[in-house]
Amino acid sequence: MIDTPIWDTGDWPGLAPLDTHIEADVCVVGLGGSGLAAVEEALRLGKTVVGIDAGSVAGEAAGRNGGFMLAGLALFYHEAKEKWGAEATKHVYALTLTELKRILAQPACREVGSLRIADTADELADIGKELVALKADGFEALFYEGPEGEGMLLPCDGVANPMQRSRDLVPGLIESGARLHENSRAVSIETGRVGTFDGVIDADHVVVAIDGRLEVLVPELEGRVRTARLEMVATTPVEPRYSRPVYTAYGYIYWQQLTDGRLALGGLRDRFAEHSWSVEPGPTDDLQSALDGYLFELGIDAPVTHRWAGHAAFTPDRAPIYEEIKPGVWAVGGYCGHGNVLGSVYARAAVRSALRGEKESLL
Repeated sequence: MIDTPIWDTGDWPGLAPLDTHIEADVCVVGLGGSGLAAVEEALRLGKTVVGIDAGSVAGEAAGRNGGFMLAGLALFYHEAKEKWGAEATKHVYALTLTELKRILAQPACREVGSLRIADTADELADIGKELVALKADGFEALFYEGPEGEGMLLPCDGVANPMQRSRDLVPGLIESGARLHENSRAVSIETGRVGTFDGVIDADHVVVAIDGRLEVLVPELEGRVRTARLEMVATTPVEPRYSRPVYTAYGYIYWQQLTDGRLALGGLRDRFAEHSWSVEPGPTDDLQSALDGYLFELGIDAPVTHRWAGHAAFTPDRAPIYEEIKPGVWAVGGYCGHGNVLGSVYARAAVRSALRGEKESLL
Protein backbone atom coordinates (compact mmCIF):
# COMPACT_ATOMS: atom_id res chain seq x y z
CA MET A 1 0.00 0.00 0.00
CA ILE A 2 1.50 3.35 -1.04
CA ASP A 3 2.05 5.69 1.90
CA THR A 4 1.92 9.16 0.33
CA PRO A 5 0.15 12.16 1.88
CA ILE A 6 -1.84 14.27 -0.54
CA TRP A 7 0.09 17.30 0.67
CA ASP A 8 3.41 16.08 -0.75
CA THR A 9 3.90 17.64 -4.18
CA GLY A 10 7.32 16.05 -4.61
CA ASP A 11 9.09 19.31 -5.43
CA TRP A 12 10.92 19.87 -2.14
CA PRO A 13 14.63 20.47 -2.91
CA GLY A 14 15.83 19.20 0.45
CA LEU A 15 18.45 20.36 2.94
CA ALA A 16 21.93 18.94 3.43
CA PRO A 17 22.53 16.59 6.39
CA LEU A 18 24.69 17.76 9.27
CA ASP A 19 28.20 16.37 8.75
CA THR A 20 30.37 18.53 10.95
CA HIS A 21 30.86 19.88 14.49
CA ILE A 22 29.17 23.26 14.98
CA GLU A 23 28.16 25.56 17.80
CA ALA A 24 24.99 27.57 18.42
CA ASP A 25 23.08 29.25 21.20
CA VAL A 26 20.08 26.99 20.59
CA CYS A 27 19.68 23.56 18.99
CA VAL A 28 16.17 22.57 17.93
CA VAL A 29 15.48 18.89 17.34
CA GLY A 30 12.57 18.43 14.94
CA LEU A 31 11.68 20.52 11.89
CA GLY A 32 7.92 20.20 11.78
CA GLY A 33 5.58 23.07 12.53
CA SER A 34 6.52 23.27 16.20
CA GLY A 35 10.26 22.92 15.60
CA LEU A 36 10.23 25.65 12.97
CA ALA A 37 8.30 27.89 15.38
CA ALA A 38 11.02 27.24 17.96
CA VAL A 39 13.70 28.18 15.42
CA GLU A 40 11.80 31.34 14.55
CA GLU A 41 11.38 32.29 18.21
CA ALA A 42 15.07 31.82 18.97
CA LEU A 43 16.01 33.96 15.97
CA ARG A 44 13.54 36.63 17.09
CA LEU A 45 15.31 36.74 20.43
CA GLY A 46 18.65 37.29 18.73
CA LYS A 47 20.13 33.82 19.18
CA THR A 48 22.09 31.61 16.81
CA VAL A 49 20.15 28.46 15.94
CA VAL A 50 20.78 25.03 14.46
CA GLY A 51 17.79 22.81 13.64
CA ILE A 52 17.90 19.14 12.69
CA ASP A 53 15.38 16.50 11.68
CA ALA A 54 15.66 12.74 11.32
CA GLY A 55 13.85 12.95 7.99
CA SER A 56 12.65 15.88 5.93
CA VAL A 57 11.04 19.15 6.97
CA ALA A 58 7.42 18.38 7.93
CA GLY A 59 7.96 14.80 6.83
CA GLU A 60 6.24 13.27 9.84
CA ALA A 61 3.28 14.49 11.92
CA ALA A 62 3.48 18.09 10.69
CA GLY A 63 2.96 17.03 7.07
CA ARG A 64 0.85 13.91 7.53
CA ASN A 65 -2.22 15.27 9.30
CA GLY A 66 -5.60 16.56 8.15
CA GLY A 67 -4.49 20.16 7.74
CA PHE A 68 -6.86 21.52 10.40
CA MET A 69 -5.63 24.77 11.94
CA LEU A 70 -7.60 25.00 15.18
CA ALA A 71 -7.41 27.19 18.24
CA GLY A 72 -7.32 25.70 21.71
CA LEU A 73 -6.19 22.57 23.48
CA ALA A 74 -6.97 18.95 22.64
CA LEU A 75 -9.75 18.85 25.22
CA PHE A 76 -12.88 20.70 24.17
CA TYR A 77 -12.98 24.13 25.75
CA HIS A 78 -15.56 23.42 28.46
CA GLU A 79 -13.76 20.23 29.47
CA ALA A 80 -10.44 22.05 29.62
CA LYS A 81 -11.93 24.71 31.92
CA GLU A 82 -13.21 22.02 34.26
CA LYS A 83 -9.83 20.28 34.30
CA TRP A 84 -7.34 23.14 34.38
CA GLY A 85 -9.42 26.12 35.45
CA ALA A 86 -10.83 29.10 33.59
CA GLU A 87 -7.77 31.35 33.81
CA ALA A 88 -5.22 28.89 32.39
CA THR A 89 -7.58 27.60 29.71
CA LYS A 90 -8.50 31.07 28.55
CA HIS A 91 -4.83 32.09 28.52
CA VAL A 92 -3.75 29.16 26.32
CA TYR A 93 -6.74 29.58 24.01
CA ALA A 94 -5.84 33.24 23.50
CA LEU A 95 -2.23 32.29 22.73
CA THR A 96 -3.39 29.80 20.11
CA LEU A 97 -5.59 32.47 18.50
CA THR A 98 -2.55 34.74 18.19
CA GLU A 99 -0.49 31.93 16.71
CA LEU A 100 -3.35 30.97 14.42
CA LYS A 101 -3.45 34.45 12.91
CA ARG A 102 0.25 34.20 12.17
CA ILE A 103 -0.15 30.79 10.55
CA LEU A 104 -3.26 31.60 8.51
CA ALA A 105 -1.49 34.56 6.93
CA GLN A 106 0.66 32.09 4.99
CA PRO A 107 -0.15 31.29 1.34
CA ALA A 108 -0.73 27.58 1.98
CA CYS A 109 -3.50 28.35 4.51
CA ARG A 110 -7.13 29.46 4.35
CA GLU A 111 -9.03 31.20 7.15
CA VAL A 112 -12.43 29.62 6.54
CA GLY A 113 -13.48 28.63 10.06
CA SER A 114 -14.19 25.08 11.20
CA LEU A 115 -17.29 23.05 11.96
CA ARG A 116 -17.78 20.73 14.91
CA ILE A 117 -20.81 18.69 13.86
CA ALA A 118 -22.81 16.42 16.16
CA ASP A 119 -22.85 12.71 15.36
CA THR A 120 -25.42 11.97 18.10
CA ALA A 121 -27.86 13.83 20.33
CA ASP A 122 -25.41 13.50 23.22
CA GLU A 123 -22.69 15.08 21.16
CA LEU A 124 -24.99 17.94 20.19
CA ALA A 125 -25.58 18.59 23.89
CA ASP A 126 -21.84 18.52 24.49
CA ILE A 127 -21.29 21.00 21.66
CA GLY A 128 -23.84 23.26 23.33
CA LYS A 129 -21.78 23.23 26.52
CA GLU A 130 -18.63 24.13 24.62
CA LEU A 131 -20.43 26.91 22.78
CA VAL A 132 -21.64 28.46 26.04
CA ALA A 133 -18.19 28.20 27.63
CA LEU A 134 -16.43 29.84 24.69
CA LYS A 135 -18.89 32.70 24.44
CA ALA A 136 -18.79 33.27 28.21
CA ASP A 137 -15.05 33.94 27.93
CA GLY A 138 -15.45 36.29 24.99
CA PHE A 139 -14.39 33.94 22.19
CA GLU A 140 -16.19 33.82 18.87
CA ALA A 141 -18.37 30.72 18.41
CA LEU A 142 -21.71 30.31 16.64
CA PHE A 143 -24.44 27.70 16.58
CA TYR A 144 -24.50 26.09 13.15
CA GLU A 145 -27.16 24.27 11.18
CA GLY A 146 -26.51 23.33 7.57
CA PRO A 147 -26.16 20.46 5.11
CA GLU A 148 -23.39 18.92 7.24
CA GLY A 149 -25.72 18.78 10.27
CA GLU A 150 -26.04 20.68 13.53
CA GLY A 151 -23.17 21.87 15.62
CA MET A 152 -20.82 24.81 16.11
CA LEU A 153 -18.93 27.14 13.78
CA LEU A 154 -15.62 28.55 14.95
CA PRO A 155 -14.95 31.42 12.51
CA CYS A 156 -11.31 31.99 13.46
CA ASP A 157 -10.10 28.49 12.54
CA GLY A 158 -8.87 27.38 9.14
CA VAL A 159 -7.19 24.76 6.98
CA ALA A 160 -3.85 24.35 5.26
CA ASN A 161 -1.63 22.17 3.21
CA PRO A 162 0.29 21.43 6.44
CA MET A 163 3.44 20.20 4.73
CA GLN A 164 3.64 23.17 2.39
CA ARG A 165 2.93 25.73 5.08
CA SER A 166 5.88 24.40 7.12
CA ARG A 167 8.25 24.22 4.17
CA ASP A 168 7.32 27.76 3.11
CA LEU A 169 8.93 28.98 6.35
CA VAL A 170 12.34 27.51 5.65
CA PRO A 171 13.84 30.04 3.18
CA GLY A 172 13.08 32.96 5.49
CA LEU A 173 14.57 31.18 8.50
CA ILE A 174 17.74 30.35 6.61
CA GLU A 175 17.97 33.92 5.34
CA SER A 176 17.71 35.08 8.97
CA GLY A 177 20.70 32.94 9.90
CA ALA A 178 19.30 29.56 10.97
CA ARG A 179 21.26 26.47 9.96
CA LEU A 180 18.79 23.69 9.16
CA HIS A 181 19.65 20.09 8.32
CA GLU A 182 17.48 17.19 7.17
CA ASN A 183 18.28 13.47 7.45
CA SER A 184 20.20 14.20 10.64
CA ARG A 185 18.79 11.94 13.32
CA ALA A 186 19.59 12.88 16.90
CA VAL A 187 21.28 9.84 18.42
CA SER A 188 22.26 11.53 21.68
CA ILE A 189 20.78 14.50 23.50
CA GLU A 190 22.68 15.75 26.51
CA THR A 191 23.17 19.00 28.38
CA GLY A 192 25.01 21.26 25.98
CA ARG A 193 25.36 18.75 23.15
CA VAL A 194 23.31 16.93 20.50
CA GLY A 195 24.93 14.21 18.43
CA THR A 196 23.89 12.84 15.03
CA PHE A 197 25.46 9.97 13.09
CA ASP A 198 27.79 12.33 11.25
CA GLY A 199 27.85 15.55 13.26
CA VAL A 200 27.78 17.23 16.66
CA ILE A 201 26.06 20.41 17.83
CA ASP A 202 27.30 22.18 20.94
CA ALA A 203 24.50 24.42 22.19
CA ASP A 204 23.75 26.28 25.40
CA HIS A 205 20.08 25.30 25.08
CA VAL A 206 18.36 22.34 23.43
CA VAL A 207 14.66 22.20 22.55
CA VAL A 208 13.23 18.86 21.45
CA ALA A 209 10.12 19.78 19.45
CA ILE A 210 8.68 16.60 17.99
CA ASP A 211 5.32 14.94 18.62
CA GLY A 212 4.95 11.39 17.35
CA ARG A 213 7.52 8.95 18.77
CA LEU A 214 8.51 11.48 21.42
CA GLU A 215 8.89 8.69 23.96
CA VAL A 216 11.33 6.91 21.64
CA LEU A 217 13.63 9.91 21.24
CA VAL A 218 13.25 10.98 24.88
CA PRO A 219 13.07 7.78 26.96
CA GLU A 220 12.71 9.86 30.12
CA LEU A 221 9.09 10.41 29.02
CA GLU A 222 8.23 6.73 28.58
CA GLY A 223 4.96 5.99 30.37
CA ARG A 224 3.91 9.63 30.29
CA VAL A 225 3.33 9.92 26.55
CA ARG A 226 2.22 7.35 23.99
CA THR A 227 2.32 7.41 20.21
CA ALA A 228 -0.68 6.63 18.03
CA ARG A 229 -0.77 6.03 14.28
CA LEU A 230 -3.36 8.25 12.55
CA GLU A 231 -4.55 7.34 9.05
CA MET A 232 -6.07 9.24 6.14
CA VAL A 233 -7.29 8.87 2.56
CA ALA A 234 -7.85 11.36 -0.25
CA THR A 235 -9.96 11.16 -3.39
CA THR A 236 -10.08 12.56 -6.88
CA PRO A 237 -12.01 15.84 -7.22
CA VAL A 238 -15.76 15.85 -6.54
CA GLU A 239 -18.37 18.56 -6.74
CA PRO A 240 -17.94 21.30 -4.10
CA ARG A 241 -19.67 20.26 -0.87
CA TYR A 242 -17.61 21.49 2.05
CA SER A 243 -16.35 25.05 2.31
CA ARG A 244 -14.98 24.45 5.81
CA PRO A 245 -13.17 21.60 7.55
CA VAL A 246 -15.53 19.32 9.48
CA TYR A 247 -14.91 17.17 12.54
CA THR A 248 -17.44 14.95 14.23
CA ALA A 249 -17.75 11.95 16.57
CA TYR A 250 -15.92 13.94 19.26
CA GLY A 251 -13.06 14.56 16.83
CA TYR A 252 -12.51 10.94 15.83
CA ILE A 253 -13.65 11.66 12.26
CA TYR A 254 -12.55 14.68 10.25
CA TRP A 255 -12.34 15.87 6.68
CA GLN A 256 -11.72 18.85 4.45
CA GLN A 257 -12.37 19.49 0.77
CA LEU A 258 -9.42 21.06 -1.01
CA THR A 259 -9.84 23.98 -3.39
CA ASP A 260 -9.45 21.63 -6.37
CA GLY A 261 -12.33 19.45 -5.14
CA ARG A 262 -10.35 16.57 -3.67
CA LEU A 263 -11.57 15.30 -0.30
CA ALA A 264 -9.14 14.38 2.50
CA LEU A 265 -10.69 12.19 5.22
CA GLY A 266 -9.11 10.84 8.39
CA GLY A 267 -9.88 9.28 11.73
CA LEU A 268 -11.75 6.20 13.02
CA ARG A 269 -8.76 5.38 15.22
CA ASP A 270 -11.14 4.65 18.09
CA ARG A 271 -12.49 1.63 16.19
CA PHE A 272 -9.01 0.11 15.96
CA ALA A 273 -7.48 1.28 19.22
CA GLU A 274 -5.25 -1.72 19.87
CA HIS A 275 -3.17 -1.55 16.73
CA SER A 276 -3.44 2.22 16.35
CA TRP A 277 -1.22 2.60 19.40
CA SER A 278 1.93 2.06 17.38
CA VAL A 279 5.16 3.70 16.30
CA GLU A 280 5.20 1.58 13.15
CA PRO A 281 4.87 3.49 9.86
CA GLY A 282 2.33 3.13 7.10
CA PRO A 283 -1.45 2.68 6.73
CA THR A 284 -3.26 -0.54 7.64
CA ASP A 285 -5.77 -2.52 5.60
CA ASP A 286 -8.63 -2.65 8.10
CA LEU A 287 -8.63 1.02 9.04
CA GLN A 288 -8.24 2.05 5.42
CA SER A 289 -11.26 -0.09 4.53
CA ALA A 290 -13.22 1.63 7.27
CA LEU A 291 -12.29 5.04 5.85
CA ASP A 292 -13.45 3.86 2.42
CA GLY A 293 -16.73 2.87 4.04
CA TYR A 294 -17.13 6.28 5.63
CA LEU A 295 -16.62 7.95 2.27
CA PHE A 296 -19.57 5.88 1.06
CA GLU A 297 -21.62 7.05 4.07
CA LEU A 298 -20.84 10.64 3.11
CA GLY A 299 -22.04 9.93 -0.40
CA ILE A 300 -18.59 10.43 -1.91
CA ASP A 301 -18.31 8.22 -4.99
CA ALA A 302 -14.78 8.95 -6.15
CA PRO A 303 -11.62 6.86 -6.39
CA VAL A 304 -9.12 7.06 -3.54
CA THR A 305 -5.79 8.32 -4.86
CA HIS A 306 -3.76 8.68 -1.66
CA ARG A 307 -3.49 6.61 1.51
CA TRP A 308 -1.15 7.53 4.33
CA ALA A 309 -0.47 7.47 8.05
CA GLY A 310 1.34 9.71 10.49
CA HIS A 311 2.10 9.66 14.19
CA ALA A 312 0.89 11.82 17.05
CA ALA A 313 1.74 11.59 20.73
CA PHE A 314 -0.94 11.49 23.42
CA THR A 315 -0.81 12.08 27.17
CA PRO A 316 -3.18 10.50 29.72
CA ASP A 317 -4.58 13.85 30.89
CA ARG A 318 -4.45 15.47 27.40
CA ALA A 319 -2.04 18.16 28.62
CA PRO A 320 1.02 18.70 26.39
CA ILE A 321 4.49 17.75 27.57
CA TYR A 322 6.39 20.94 28.32
CA GLU A 323 9.35 20.68 30.65
CA GLU A 324 13.08 20.73 31.19
CA ILE A 325 13.93 17.04 31.11
CA LYS A 326 17.57 17.57 32.04
CA PRO A 327 19.60 20.74 32.62
CA GLY A 328 19.40 22.89 29.50
CA VAL A 329 17.25 20.41 27.57
CA TRP A 330 13.55 21.14 27.07
CA ALA A 331 10.98 18.83 25.48
CA VAL A 332 7.56 19.70 24.08
CA GLY A 333 5.01 17.41 22.43
CA GLY A 334 2.07 15.18 23.24
CA TYR A 335 -0.53 17.41 21.63
CA CYS A 336 -3.08 14.58 21.35
CA GLY A 337 -3.76 15.14 17.65
CA HIS A 338 -4.08 18.90 18.01
CA GLY A 339 -0.56 20.06 17.34
CA ASN A 340 -0.71 22.22 14.21
CA VAL A 341 -1.26 25.41 16.21
CA LEU A 342 -0.84 24.30 19.81
CA GLY A 343 2.59 22.83 19.04
CA SER A 344 3.88 26.18 17.85
CA VAL A 345 2.61 27.88 21.01
CA TYR A 346 4.35 25.38 23.27
CA ALA A 347 7.56 25.33 21.25
CA ARG A 348 7.86 29.11 21.42
CA ALA A 349 7.22 29.02 25.16
CA ALA A 350 9.91 26.35 25.59
CA VAL A 351 12.47 28.54 23.83
CA ARG A 352 11.61 31.54 25.99
CA SER A 353 11.68 29.42 29.13
CA ALA A 354 15.05 27.93 28.23
CA LEU A 355 16.61 31.32 27.54
CA ARG A 356 15.18 32.95 30.67
CA GLY A 357 15.91 30.00 32.94
CA GLU A 358 12.35 30.05 34.23
CA LYS A 359 9.33 28.11 33.03
CA GLU A 360 6.68 30.29 31.43
CA SER A 361 3.20 29.55 32.76
CA LEU A 362 0.76 27.82 30.40
CA LEU A 363 -1.35 25.12 32.03
